[in-house]
Amino acid sequence: MKAIQATTALLILATSLAAQPTEADYYPITDIPLPEGETIEVSGIDILPGNKVAIASRRGDIWVADDAFSANAEKAPDWTLFARGLHEVIGIAWKDDWLYLTQRPEVSRIKDSDGDGRADIFETVGDGWGINGDYHEYAFGTRHDKEGNIWVVLCLTGSGGADDKSPFRGWCMRVTPDGQTVPTAYGIRSPGGIGLNHLGDVFYCDNQGLWNGSSSLKHLAKGSFQGNPTGNKYFALTDVLGAKPPEPKSGSRIETERKKVPALIPPPIVLPHGKMGNSPAGIECDETNGKFGPFSNQLFVSEQTHSKVHRVFLEKVNGYYQGAAFPFLKGFGSGNIVARFAKDGSMFTGGTNRGWGSHGKKPFSFQRVNWTGKVPFEIHEMHARHDGFELTFTHPADPASLTDTTKYLMEAYTYIYQKGYGSPVVDKSTPKITAAIPGKDGRSVRLVVEGLIKGHVHELHTPAIRQKGKDHPLLHPVAYYTLNEIPSK
Repeated sequence: MKAIQATTALLILATSLAAQPTEADYYPITDIPLPEGETIEVSGIDILPGNKVAIASRRGDIWVADDAFSANAEKAPDWTLFARGLHEVIGIAWKDDWLYLTQRPEVSRIKDSDGDGRADIFETVGDGWGINGDYHEYAFGTRHDKEGNIWVVLCLTGSGGADDKSPFRGWCMRVTPDGQTVPTAYGIRSPGGIGLNHLGDVFYCDNQGLWNGSSSLKHLAKGSFQGNPTGNKYFALTDVLGAKPPEPKSGSRIETERKKVPALIPPPIVLPHGKMGNSPAGIECDETNGKFGPFSNQLFVSEQTHSKVHRVFLEKVNGYYQGAAFPFLKGFGSGNIVARFAKDGSMFTGGTNRGWGSHGKKPFSFQRVNWTGKVPFEIHEMHARHDGFELTFTHPADPASLTDTTKYLMEAYTYIYQKGYGSPVVDKSTPKITAAIPGKDGRSVRLVVEGLIKGHVHELHTPAIRQKGKDHPLLHPVAYYTLNEIPSK
């Protein structure tokens, strides 16, 4: 009798688990075969006229695919080699019949003038920075901003140095339509990707290391200091940004040092090391007008080591960006470097496991993510309030599951701001959630919190929240909010 009861209980549990939605129910990942026999570490993607898709390889090739929107593991697209022999292209952008490339030494543009499918005109647009052959002198570029500029972020030499032979390492440069290279921001260490939000503001991902306690998504405001002073020596080469800022104190905290160094912009999103991956990369904004689901104007961040894509909600408080990072989608074939939305809502992704390895075991990958039309039950947005946070949801939640404050788990912490490599989690605290007040429609809850701390990540777990009428938990019941500013009442 006991054996029968145990078997029945296991069946009920298995049925319950099977009934819970998974990421693939909403956003399946489709493999797209790459040209046979080629090694293509996808490092740039853009959509060309006629629904063609161009991809760049970190090894210097540009390929163009027909039928990538319908391709799958069994049906390969038609591939055409557009260009070969370029220098580590990490970022491409189509504009006015030219394909613009951010290569290691320059921003270039190439064109097929005779219509045979191969580029035959190659032009340098801007090259106002240095390289010397060091393996780590990467350059990452955006698509064009509203003024036609391409923004480029430059890794330090050897990931931690600033060589006299390679000027402006650790800087962000704007390459203008007329070919000027304009120093724009500084204090960068080891970027993994760069992109724009729907308002045209530019962000990049910097990886954990010197002066970076954990990897972060940072705002490249003009004239801003991003935190690593190694490349500040290049102020001797330009007066565009004024005087060199004072040196931050090693062993301090970002929140403390930003009061002493006015140009220091706190990172809008800290991505806790290990929890949200180890190597954030490309940044892509959902401007598909709902064709990719309910996350319009939010950012999607590729994660190389963990082979994932994260979702980021941003808001401005007291003039500074801040917000919450959420898990979004895992299970990609290799280490994600770049993502690109098409107008139909398709998200194309690509990457490589070279160098640092990745959870996805393929040496490289090119894949497509499409929304099935079903809306997942998620925290849609997380807003800071003067006395806590307000969560909104993609579906109404069961009111009873929102009100019990003991079912919310929150901790706050930060990282040491130091010239040494990375940092452990420090200054941990446990803010107390004293009230949980549901919105009348069930699509929001106001959390009153004692113990908010400026400059800290506020990690929130919500395992008890259930979707109204379905008893489904949140697909991702965790959020990481970086609280740079506390709103006034």
